[in-house]
Amino acid sequence: MAIKLNEQQQQLLNGKNFAHIATLGEDGAPQTTPVWVDYDGQYVIFNTEQKRAKTRNLQREPRVSLSIIDGNNPYHYIEIRGRVVEITEAGAAEHIDKMAQKYMGKDKYPFNRPGDVRLIVKIEPEKVLGMN
Repeated sequence: MAIKLNEQQQQLLNGKNFAHIATLGEDGAPQTTPVWVDYDGQYVIFNTEQKRAKTRNLQREPRVSLSIIDGNNPYHYIEIRGRVVEITEAGAAEHIDKMAQKYMGKDKYPFNRPGDVRLIVKIEPEKVLGMN
């Protein structure tokens, strides 16, 4: 069941804080990756590249967990458990540029390579845990 995040939780997502996303591999083993994170008022959003392991994992198994730590206070964090509701190319190139501005102060994401296919992943929060 989807839940609405409170103001403090939203601030962590909207701030310049990194998240770690945990997915499940084909053999059931966890796979964790740091990601830039965004929030649209309903979904937790991150951007990835089509060829990544986490993309394959999420296409097969949509359950996910993210932890977001406050960069100014590592004892202030949340864990969001939920499920992927959409993976799309639509708007992903523009979104990675938005994330590059947020996290790097750059207008364009500098690490794209020819042939890269960017994807937006939308996660519906179902449970939130944390400190502070």
